[in-house]
Amino acid sequence: MALVTFYEKPGCGTNRKQKAMLAAAGHRLDERNLLAEPWTGERLLGFFGDMPVANWFNPAAPRVKSGEIDPLALGADDALALMLAEPLLIRRPLIEAEGRRCAGFDKEPVLSLLGQTDGLEAAQGCSRPAGPPCPAPAEKADVR
Repeated sequence: MALVTFYEKPGCGTNRKQKAMLAAAGHRLDERNLLAEPWTGERLLGFFGDMPVANWFNPAAPRVKSGEIDPLALGADDALALMLAEPLLIRRPLIEAEGRRCAGFDKEPVLSLLGQTDGLEAAQGCSRPAGPPCPAPAEKADVR
């Protein structure tokens, strides 16, 4: 089984479900705090691949949900600058396994790691779309 580096927002219910699915499939997880990681634009780009810039964003991020940030109106440089300043904007989880990377839980390498697509619908999006947001992570918390 694979070692999966899983960049998450600590306390996120959806990320918790996703990690459980990977662990149930027999993979080992290296859990990391997406918000405390020392990102660079070049490093983030490695997770986005050929995704459209708008899909790089976490649609549940407060500034995206409120309309303050319109991912469709941004180019790559502006999007990366925003994400480096505010990692909560980054689509999650970021996954690295077997030399491949992705942003989100609905594409490779995740599909190969799970070996099936059953249950992926329930492991997407915010677990609290109408309720209060997940608890704010502690300052500089690290889950390594």
